[in-house]
Amino acid sequence: MKKLFKFLGLALFIFLLYFGYTTYPKLDLISGFSAKSVASGHFIDNRSQDLIEKGDNDIEMITLAKNKIDDNGKFAISSVYGLKERKAIYREGLGATLINDDFDTTKSYEVPKRTKLNNNLPFPYGNKEPKDSAFANVDYAKLNAAVANAFDAKGQKAKRTRSVLVIYKDKIIAEKYDTGFNNDSKILGWSMTKSITSAMFGILQKQGKLDIYKPAPIAEWANDERSKITIANLLNMNSGLEWEEDYTKISDVTEMLFLDGDMSQTQLKKPAQFKPNSHWNYSSGTTNLLSGILRKQFKTHQEYLDFWYSALIDKIGMSSMLVETDMSGNYVGSSYGWATTRDWSKFGLLYLHKGNWNGEQILDESWVKFTATPTNTSNGKYGAHFWLNASGKFPDVPKDLFYCSGYQGQMVAIFPSHDLVIVRMGLKEDPEFDFNGLLSGVVGSLKK
Repeated sequence: MKKLFKFLGLALFIFLLYFGYTTYPKLDLISGFSAKSVASGHFIDNRSQDLIEKGDNDIEMITLAKNKIDDNGKFAISSVYGLKERKAIYREGLGATLINDDFDTTKSYEVPKRTKLNNNLPFPYGNKEPKDSAFANVDYAKLNAAVANAFDAKGQKAKRTRSVLVIYKDKIIAEKYDTGFNNDSKILGWSMTKSITSAMFGILQKQGKLDIYKPAPIAEWANDERSKITIANLLNMNSGLEWEEDYTKISDVTEMLFLDGDMSQTQLKKPAQFKPNSHWNYSSGTTNLLSGILRKQFKTHQEYLDFWYSALIDKIGMSSMLVETDMSGNYVGSSYGWATTRDWSKFGLLYLHKGNWNGEQILDESWVKFTATPTNTSNGKYGAHFWLNASGKFPDVPKDLFYCSGYQGQMVAIFPSHDLVIVRMGLKEDPEFDFNGLLSGVVGSLKK
């Protein structure tokens, strides 16, 4: 019996040693992700804790977290085996923010001023329901089959699509939602928010308030090799700065999203590894650095908060959209934009129409061209905070496709040659989800 106890004790010791070495350092990130996800999903989209845990948080390691929602206090707390408790608070207008013990929850804060389109126009240019339309050149049987195939059969969890929306010539020709979701459901776009951030620079450029080809206005870089990095380099993700974008471990991106109080500073502090415009490296830190640069273009924080909505989001009727902030008040432009599927499609339509929205030129045509032009170090797969199909990533899809893309397979796909926008929101990404099949199926249903 003593030998058995010794053996069990040794086994427990080895387990605790292994746990301490492999998992304990990640607990801050696990509970942080969980608390933020629960708070955002519950307070922004009114999802139940059960739906969030079975959907958004159904990720390896994240399932270890135990969560609790406080509806009166408007916050969520999460921990792993009672360890590393994290808290995310919800503030109307700013969304959910993961906070640390130093954050003063009693301090007053500013929120963006919002406006809502008030006209009698149908979707996409107004708030009324879209008009029914039928096109003689659309094979609806083939279209509906392609859309239906994007969803799981009952009881399965292989494709995990939440919504698909197809807009052809400004008209909805297909729209489908998974159980528990509808056209009012706000869904996190993750890195599709990067494309929103890019657009903000396009607007400032159009207004003559910024030149993206000049060095980034960052005082900390003035006296070293980083002084040559331009805003265009940052938008193209080829600044040459050090960055590790790995969500499977403790890395630059996970520390930034789940530990840092000021996400605009994380990339700023990184050294240069390569000369600008010589090495493409995808970096969420770069986008949040850009958000910080945007903030400095305005005299007040209120102006910064308002600009994103007044200049773009509310102007094109994306009234459901909410971009969340970090503890320092920066928009988390890399990752935290929420909107309905229909509102995400409006952003795609803006770019489909070369920056024009119902007669108003919000972005210059040249900006949209810049956005969809391959960065010379990305092998044709990336432009200016948009992804491209120039290299044929999706072999059965036109190469002029450019698209917003987010974690777990969020996509706003723009097809200039077909006057087409396709939105897919879900929980599985390429290659687990067959984007080539969905996109080519929809494009193939349009007869020329």
